[in-house]
Order: sequence, then structure tokens, then C-alpha cells
Amino acid sequence: MRTPDYPSQHAEQWAQVDHYFADALAAEDVALKAALAHNAAQGLPVHDVSALQGKMLALMVTLTSAKRVLEIGTLGGYSTIWMARALPEQGQIISLEFNPHHAEVARHNLALARVQDRAEVLVGAALDTLPMLAAPFDLIFIDADKVNNPHYLQWALKLARIGTVIIADNVVRGGAVVEADSHDANVRGLREFVQMISDDARLDATALQTVGEKGWDGLIMALVKSL
Repeated sequence: MRTPDYPSQHAEQWAQVDHYFADALAAEDVALKAALAHNAAQGLPVHDVSALQGKMLALMVTLTSAKRVLEIGTLGGYSTIWMARALPEQGQIISLEFNPHHAEVARHNLALARVQDRAEVLVGAALDTLPMLAAPFDLIFIDADKVNNPHYLQWALKLARIGTVIIADNVVRGGAVVEADSHDANVRGLREFVQMISDDARLDATALQTVGEKGWDGLIMALVKSL
């Protein structure tokens, strides 16, 4: 059982419920389990999405009929595998990773899952890589440093089309997102990110709080209505 990012007296029960639903609805195969094991063996932080969240991302790829997916923040490629598997033939996911070691681990995992033909990991600071990408992407998943979320949103809009779905993870942070006077740079970045979405008439968005094996967190999902 993973240590939750945001501990709670209810964490064990939340994790048990996660595992119950995952076993029934989002069972991990050998490649997904091997990816998590390889991540741990290589010393990567345990910040991967849960199996249920991975399945949700895969379903979003299918529901949006996405052919091109952009992921900002690869880590070990666990979420990348889920989304890559949901892509149609000739589909592509481009994942951006700052840490070269993490990127190397991710490429190993993608090859093991046999999705390396449709999943590309680009190494470097995302704000340096994003200007080199060609628009549009159908689905954009933001799961990197929260300090730069406002900048990632600006680039997501530049790389979007009408109908693109933008999903951002880790937006609740154990409830810290409501702290207007927070000195945490991640919280401040998230609050600016939320305000930007709220103020942008091009976007229609919602947020969902989540509890589970990762603790108390949540995500934002936004639809690009116009450019």
C-alpha cells in the first residue's frame, strides 16, 4: 500500500476502496505493475496516478476521440501507458519530462508495455520544449510542477483546438488550495492557474475533489470552447 501524499486518519479505508474499484474496473496488467516496480527500483518518487485515475485518463482519450495527446510531466510513464493504449491506430502521445533519468525509466516502461511506437518522451524543461510542438492536441494532461501551471495553461491554449480537453492533476493538495495567504509556491501557482481558468471565456471547466490511495487531492477539467 502506497504512502498517501496527504495523510489522513481515513487514508487506509480510502486506499481499500480504491483497490476494490481498481480490481473490478481498472485491473493492472503485468506491464503496468512492472512499470511501477521499475520506477521504485530506480528511485523515482511515488507520484504516479492511481490505477483508477489512469483508467479515467484512458477513457477520456476514448471519449474525446483523441488522436494527439500532450502530457506535461512524464515521471516513469505510468499514466503515459494508460493513455497510449487508448489511442487509435496512428495516434500519438508526446510526454514532456524535465529529469533525464526519469525519462530513461519511462522509455524503458513504454517499451515494455509495447507502446513506444505511439509514445514519445521529450527531455528538458517543458517551457523550453512546448514552443517546439505543433498544434493541435486533442487532450492535454498537466501533471508537473504546480508553480508553472499558469504558464502551462497559456501553452495548452496555444496548442489546443476548439473541443480540446485540458486536465490538470493535484489541484487540491490536501485542502491547501483554499489558503489565499499561503507561502507555498505550488499552492500560489495553482491558485493563479484556477483564477486564469475562471477568467478565461474560452474555457468551460469544473473541479473534482478525490480521496483514495494518494490521500485528499483532485483535478480540474476544462473544455476549450473557442480560441
